[in-house]
Order: sequence, then C-alpha cells, then structure tokens
Amino acid sequence: MSQSRDRLLVTLQELGILAKKSLGQNFLVSDVVIDRIIQKVKDFQPEALIEVGPGPGALTYFLAQMNVPLQLVELDHVIANYWREKGMNVLEDDALRLNWEQFYKGNKIVFVSNLPYQISSSIVIDRSLDNPGVEHMILMFQKEVAQRIRAPARSEHYGLLSVIAQTFWKTEVVTEAGPRDFDPPPKVASRVLSFTRLEGEVTNRKAFLRFVKMAFAQRRKLLKKNISGLLSQKKLTEDQFIEWLTELGFPATARAEELSPQQFVTLYKRFGFEP
Repeated sequence: MSQSRDRLLVTLQELGILAKKSLGQNFLVSDVVIDRIIQKVKDFQPEALIEVGPGPGALTYFLAQMNVPLQLVELDHVIANYWREKGMNVLEDDALRLNWEQFYKGNKIVFVSNLPYQISSSIVIDRSLDNPGVEHMILMFQKEVAQRIRAPARSEHYGLLSVIAQTFWKTEVVTEAGPRDFDPPPKVASRVLSFTRLEGEVTNRKAFLRFVKMAFAQRRKLLKKNISGLLSQKKLTEDQFIEWLTELGFPATARAEELSPQQFVTLYKRFGFEP
C-alpha cells in the first residue's frame, strides 16, 4: 500500500467521513502523482501558498513542510475544522465566491489544488481575470478539460477556455493521473497542469472575456454574426470588421474557432477596449 493511501485511511478515520460525491471528492492516493505535483510547487519557489479543497491532506501534508505561509480554502465544515485544529490557516468558503484580492499582498503566490471537476473551468477563468493575482498554479483537471485549456485553434477542444488560458498563462503538463490514483476512483482520467502568469497586452481582462464569450456564443455561426451587437454598439460596419479579418488572413466567413489567442487579442484591441 502507498504511503499516501496509508495517510488517507488514518485521516479519514480521525475525521469519521467518507468522500462526498456531491462535493466532487475523489481523494488522491498516488505517491508518484503527489511527488510530481509537490516537486513542481518547489520549482516555482513560492513565497506563499494557497490550496483549495485540501480534503484529507494528500498535498497539504507536504505543502505544510515548505515553511512558507499556507492558506487553505475548504467548503466542507468537518474537514475545515479538522485542519483548524491542526493549527492551519483555513477559510471555510466556496473558492468561486471568495474575494481572492485579500491574498494578493505582493508575495509570489502559488495556487495548488486537486480541483473538484465541476469548478475547474470556472476557477481558471476567474484567476485569469485577477490582476494582480497568483504567479503560478498547479491544478488537477479532468483530462478533457486539460485538453481544452491547451488546445490549438481549429481543433475539436478549442474554445473560450483555450483562448483565455493561453492569453494569460504559459501552461505545461505536470503529470497524468488515472482512476486508480484516487479513492474512490473517478470514471475519467485526470491531468495536472502548471500555469505561469504571462504579462500580455490585455489590461482590461473582463472586457476581453466578454469579447471572447461573444465570439464563441454560437460556435457554428460566423464570427461577424456573433459579434454583430458589438459592431452596432461601437458604430462600426460589417465591412470594416471584414477588413480587419482580411488583414489577419481570414475570409469574411471565418468562425471564432479559427482564430489563435493572439489573433483574438489583435482583433479585440481594434475595437478600442484598450488605451
């Protein structure tokens, strides 16, 4: 039996709980996967750490040994209380509703999480909008979501999440994780990605997100049709927009999925959202 599985059994016994399906809890029990995640955290040389959803502590056990401030965010009351009693700094809250600005004090923050699958896309987009924000992230995803984050233009997984993630982060694959690396085993494979913040040309991140959302609103529709409302709002003609597309090397019939993240930024700036 792995050391992490041994620690899980002891912790669950102390807690008197089982994994909750409603919270998307699948506890990581692979020593190899845990080692790779922790090594990546160390590579980033954090000055502060945030872990969302520590659960029984597969990662927390090692993060606490790094001698930097560690903030835990845990929605489950019993688990939150367990870590408080261990002397940990715990916020009992929903990571999607939390005011993350309270953490950004100028430290180089690394955000680590074996994320519940149902919040993974939302949390990547939310942290992409923060400016300032965390410097690095090491996050576990359902494999399909990880593919969407890194997908190139014109591929089946490419969409809103791909554009936002690739505009604001440099991403790398840290490790794969199969169902047997968890207890209870999920029905899908997982993948861990690392994120490093990029300083790009977009300063109004929320406006950029709205623009990209509009572009992908109806995936099979032509891009010029999806953003027609914006053209009216900005008092621009469709011909003007087609001219911009032509300059980028696209025909008038281009769809959102054909544009790279950088081409989205170029087009977005043409609308005058940025100074």
